[in-house]
Amino acid sequence: MRPAWPAGRTWYHVHALAALGCERANPDPFAERPLAHRLARLEPWLDHVARLGCGGLLLTPIFASLTHGYDTVDPFRIDPRLGDEDDFRTLVDACRARDLRLVLDGVFNHVSRAFPPFADVLRERERSSQREWFRLDFGRGGADGFAYHTFEGHPELVALDHRSEIVLRWAISVATHWLARGADGWRLDAAYAVPPAFWSAFTTAVRARFSDAFLFGEMIHGDYAAFVAASGLDAVTQYELQKAIWSSLNDVNFFELSWALERHARFCRTFVPVTFVGNHDVTRIRSRLRDPSRLPHALAVLFTLPGTPCIYYGDELGMRGVKEHRAGGDDAIRPPLPHSPGAGDPTILELHRRLVAIRRERPWLTTADVAVESLANAHVQYVVSAGDRALLVRLNAGDRAVALPDGARAWRSLAGAPPGPLAPGAWAIMEPTC
Repeated sequence: MRPAWPAGRTWYHVHALAALGCERANPDPFAERPLAHRLARLEPWLDHVARLGCGGLLLTPIFASLTHGYDTVDPFRIDPRLGDEDDFRTLVDACRARDLRLVLDGVFNHVSRAFPPFADVLRERERSSQREWFRLDFGRGGADGFAYHTFEGHPELVALDHRSEIVLRWAISVATHWLARGADGWRLDAAYAVPPAFWSAFTTAVRARFSDAFLFGEMIHGDYAAFVAASGLDAVTQYELQKAIWSSLNDVNFFELSWALERHARFCRTFVPVTFVGNHDVTRIRSRLRDPSRLPHALAVLFTLPGTPCIYYGDELGMRGVKEHRAGGDDAIRPPLPHSPGAGDPTILELHRRLVAIRRERPWLTTADVAVESLANAHVQYVVSAGDRALLVRLNAGDRAVALPDGARAWRSLAGAPPGPLAPGAWAIMEPTC
């Protein structure tokens, strides 16, 4: 049973290590004392997150790792570049004081080569008592004298064996450890690479102790609904929709968005997807759009569709950044936080505040229905509804005005253009007058 508390909340997604200015390579991942107390730097930003109207903070991994957080050394310890468990406790209290929930990023598909059980395998080879953690082939050679499975071909990311009971018990113990210390849920990294049966056992055990935990997985492609049903997770990330939003605006082809809206509506009949236009793995939305004047169109879609929307840190300030497929290619999309939220574009910030407010004031949008009312290459108008409540979303990327869709309702504008013909390049979010 999905917890009720996420309804109406927008998440603020932060790449913790990069945003807080940590060294790219951990000087001492096994340090017994913190190398710095950078988690404390997040607290002033929590006021910004609350003023934005968000209801939760979503962090990328904050546990001891070698570099970017996804190469785990010890998930039971806060990364010494960030602080220690006292710093985490302070962060939890600061979130609670602002009615912000906290979701952490769990990397249970792979670990770093420095993960102690794998380090033991490197030392002892076939004599190691830790072999059951991994998928190993001592019959094949290599730089280490044996072969091992990796995450998507990255030798520094060692894949775990999800058939192993010790791996399942470890993942459950990590998750419950931090839920007991104040976390409200988990984003499960690379969930698509892990057998759904593993997640089913994991979610059953975690919910036995923390029934209100929000558990969702990273899913890039595939059968979202079937994966959610088989895994027992509350949700998965909606990459299909993210791609359709920017692509349809760039190509002025709202038939692509309409197709994605139909798919999204079907997903929402069985689960509530996690939606976004930016995250720590993709080019920022302002850089992705060829015409920056279409940013409000993209945000209007994000904040009116059913789902659990996320804002990637800095997008609300108008940050730009292009992901490149090379070493260091994520740096541009994972910058340090600016000295203050006032360093951004005030127009884009105010737009985010207005749209988040619309969302927060209408938690029914989380599980609403979607129906396209009118469609052409250059424009789309759709209605999001639940019972007698509804919003009309109007997007025009063309050079001709677009009439209101046929129907008896009278509409008033909540954001964007006023009622009546929608001017070229305009957008609007409207609700019935009665």
